Amino acid sequence: MLVCGDDGLAPRLAAELREVYRQRVVLVVPGERTEDAGTLAATVSRAAALLGRWGQGPLQQGPDDSQPGLSTPVLEMYAPRPGADVLTEAGVERAAAIALLYEDDETNLRAALAARRLNPSVRLVVRMYNRKLGEYMEELLDQAALMARPGLDRATLEASTTVLSDADTAAPALAATAVADTRRVVQADGLLLRAAERTPPRTGETADPGLCTLALLSSTTADPAGAEGSDASGPQGPRLLPDDAEVRAATGRGTVVLDAVRRTGPALPPRRLARRGAPLSRLFSRRLRWATAGVVASVLALAVATTVLTDLGFLSATYVSLLDLLGIGDPATGQSAARQILQLLSGLVGLALLPLLVAAGLEALGTFRGAGALRRPPRGLSGHIVLLGLGRVGTRVLSRLRELDMPVVCVEQSAEARGVPLARDLGVPVVLGDVTEAGVLAEAKIHRAAALLALTSSDTTNLETTLAARSIAPELRVALRLYDDEFATVVYRTLRAAYPRAVTRSRSVSHLSAPAFAAAMMGRQVLGAISIERKVLLFAALVVGGHPQFEGRTVAEAFRAGAWRVIALDTRRPEARRPDLAREAPSDGPQLLWDLHPGYVLRPDDRIVLAVTRRGYAEILSTTRSAAG
Repeated sequence: MLVCGDDGLAPRLAAELREVYRQRVVLVVPGERTEDAGTLAATVSRAAALLGRWGQGPLQQGPDDSQPGLSTPVLEMYAPRPGADVLTEAGVERAAAIALLYEDDETNLRAALAARRLNPSVRLVVRMYNRKLGEYMEELLDQAALMARPGLDRATLEASTTVLSDADTAAPALAATAVADTRRVVQADGLLLRAAERTPPRTGETADPGLCTLALLSSTTADPAGAEGSDASGPQGPRLLPDDAEVRAATGRGTVVLDAVRRTGPALPPRRLARRGAPLSRLFSRRLRWATAGVVASVLALAVATTVLTDLGFLSATYVSLLDLLGIGDPATGQSAARQILQLLSGLVGLALLPLLVAAGLEALGTFRGAGALRRPPRGLSGHIVLLGLGRVGTRVLSRLRELDMPVVCVEQSAEARGVPLARDLGVPVVLGDVTEAGVLAEAKIHRAAALLALTSSDTTNLETTLAARSIAPELRVALRLYDDEFATVVYRTLRAAYPRAVTRSRSVSHLSAPAFAAAMMGRQVLGAISIERKVLLFAALVVGGHPQFEGRTVAEAFRAGAWRVIALDTRRPEARRPDLAREAPSDGPQLLWDLHPGYVLRPDDRIVLAVTRRGYAEILSTTRSAAG
């Protein structure tokens, strides 16, 4: 496995491949190369020597299944850019899969094209923030693989190139952390898989199992926070995919259950003029609307009076009153005194109409100009989520929160941040300013907020914001993005001791997204990942054929506690299936059946959706490779 990257995701992924999937890994990170690549023959010789340093066997498992053997280290190379010579030196021609994880999309694209040319059969996993460009490049790279190897079957071709985003992979778990009931969502077939956290049931109550129980939490009735914030394993840690007996025996422990719900995004406000327009209620102020109503009432009163005092009908009287009001009518000389008095009153009302029209035009112009600007938090806002940081991760989390119809206030230091245009389009209030300065959090109404999501790329900034927010609202729910596990554990324990009645969560984007990238490198479709405390549960789709754990077994027999569970079945014929279940369902409706009968026998051509642990997924893949061998 060849992993190339320039940030924390690359070493995370390398460790994931080595420790969970027991793969041999070459890690290419930025740095100065110690020697020139030289001729092509020299680079090939160095690549062969590099690969030969591993020996022939796979990594050996340690004495405890939770800790794999560490006899084979990740081999590191240093290069400023992943050019063709660097990929050749790293052994691209012998690699089974390559992950290109640079923060710059163009760097990843250049490296992907070079890798596909050097090794047409290699499996490519490319990290891209631009999703539309990623779709085009995925088709292009698949087409290049097909032209180089015309005999590729459909399944192999679909797995040859996978474009992922670490922000998209981690956003569901980060957004779910801030929601009051700690919802966690993964999109599949146009639906949202909702992982709902249930509190420990009281005596005599029955817990809601949902579609199935995904995990037993470390939290209990006496210890609501549990081991949150650490990667603890053992009795205190979460238990993924327990069986029914474990669920019944685990009295007093919280659970995470799976629900399948239809995706429902927030509707646009009624009577909205345009995408960036303003609703009619905001177009004119209340004072201006009352003034307009007064002028209209005066015109109607004059029309009624003209009808009563003269021989004109109501429509003619209204017309004459408007002419007088606008100063268009002729003087009422030679007419009755009542008509002359009405004309004078109409002229007085007309004097009030001109400034009213000017004020309405100026106010409407100002409202339309302000509609394209950033909104400010409303005065009476409460129960919202304060989102700090609108970078790559924060932008994706903002989209997820709005899909869940959660009220959000964003705090961002730079007006040029990636997520500012999205916040403007969605009508989300944004506070621009340095969060470390006094008054910025107060302007975001942090004292009335339901939760704080600190998602900047700086651990210290996230921690400083958390401490500042806790000083204002001690019981505020906080989820902060932290990269280092040891630092996250220390922060969690300290905050829990200082604020025992508040809930604190720590999340690492690379930690949440690395499993999905690793599974894609192993050659199977991963729909997403759900964070359960600081562990990860994967959702994967695979065809039953060739997997002895599922083929010919019932749904109940295929379930293995702590490893995997069948949660859905693809109901379409193999030739009509969509290759990517993680995207939107077509117009003819969904294709997945979620409420499976336990006695259904899985056939070789069935495609199923699994909830699976990382170690269980590695076992499925290793068994499949052994059977193929």
